[in-house]
Amino acid sequence: MYGGRRNSSAARTLVLALALIGLLYIFFSLRGGQETRFSMWSPSGQVQQAAIANAAPAGLFGTAQGRGFGDDSRPQGNPLGVANTVMTQGYGVGSHAPAATWGAVDLAIDGNGDGSADPDGTWQHPIYATQSGVVTLSPDSWPAGNHIWVANDQYRTGYSHLAGFAASDGQTVRPGDLIGYVGSSGQSSGPHLDYQVWAMQGGQWVNQNPLDFGALDGTR
Repeated sequence: MYGGRRNSSAARTLVLALALIGLLYIFFSLRGGQETRFSMWSPSGQVQQAAIANAAPAGLFGTAQGRGFGDDSRPQGNPLGVANTVMTQGYGVGSHAPAATWGAVDLAIDGNGDGSADPDGTWQHPIYATQSGVVTLSPDSWPAGNHIWVANDQYRTGYSHLAGFAASDGQTVRPGDLIGYVGSSGQSSGPHLDYQVWAMQGGQWVNQNPLDFGALDGTR
């Protein structure tokens, strides 16, 4: 008799657990928009855990400062701004496919000179606007994490998985202004920048290949 009660209780517990998992899945599926995807690049577990432990909390980290790239509504240049930027996932492949919906490139930093991305060199690296426009912040979104749009009438650029922001919501920025810091917020397997370019065509936003806008300019 007691064994029967225990089995019945265990069955009820299992059903409740499965129901909870289902609700969580639905919740997270509905949270995010459809304009951001993420890298499948994953550093080693120990390195990733150490980097997460040392990451600064999300928030404002100062104010935007121009870097003299010029005032242009068209995106141009490398949003990480350094020669040792590497691409960890290309446009229209992996989780960036199909390109028309999910197109982006994932960028990180080769901090130790081996030609590959490394988490220690990538964490908290500055991110710079590649166009002039108005900033829209989405803190702690899903799946993009801390996300920034910079938009004008012709173009918008997206910056995902940030550790924190350096620009304010509604702020107008110019190319080269500091807007945020690389992190691994949202659904991300390691520190990197998911960088998107969109153009207004025929009254709607159309995804573009960031490599056509110099996303790897100046890299070696």
